[in-house]
Amino acid sequence: MDLRRGWTRGILSAVALLTMVVGICGCGRTISGSAYPAGSGTGGTVSTNFDKLLRECEVVTLKDVEKAVGEGAFVLPSFYGAVCMWDLEGAPGGNAMVTLNWYEIGSLNNEKTVNDRLGYTTTNITVEGRRALETRRPNDPDSCGVSAGAADQGVIGFWVNYRPGSSHPDPCGAAKKLVELTLNLAR
Repeated sequence: MDLRRGWTRGILSAVALLTMVVGICGCGRTISGSAYPAGSGTGGTVSTNFDKLLRECEVVTLKDVEKAVGEGAFVLPSFYGAVCMWDLEGAPGGNAMVTLNWYEIGSLNNEKTVNDRLGYTTTNITVEGRRALETRRPNDPDSCGVSAGAADQGVIGFWVNYRPGSSHPDPCGAAKKLVELTLNLAR
């Protein structure tokens, strides 16, 4: 029995020592660079006062979403958080989904880089006199995203996703219309 206890203590001690060494090595490295507060270096300030949290989800009305995606669709808000999402029942070709993203700190160049990394096709277009990006996923004619610089700073974008294989209008046209409405209302 004493031999068994000795082995057990030895194994537990080795595991504890190994865990400590891995923890120290993993946390013991220095990352180069400088830390900056939110909004530094972006040309503007970022509000950390969250009194208008989720108000961006109201930048276009439910009726505007319906008109852009297809008359007769019943629009239901489905998620308000880091992005805003709406489910559409009875959209052309069946149900659909619309997603709005609004990044206060962001750029179209960064969006293009991410799209390229994901293997998406990105085309430069103009929306409300601004440079914008039209983005499509490979082999997915049922969805499209359009992103543009926000009215003040950052990037806004809409994605429209129709039911795969359904008969529907061009999702890029709907996404572009929603971005137009957003930029027009944000002035």
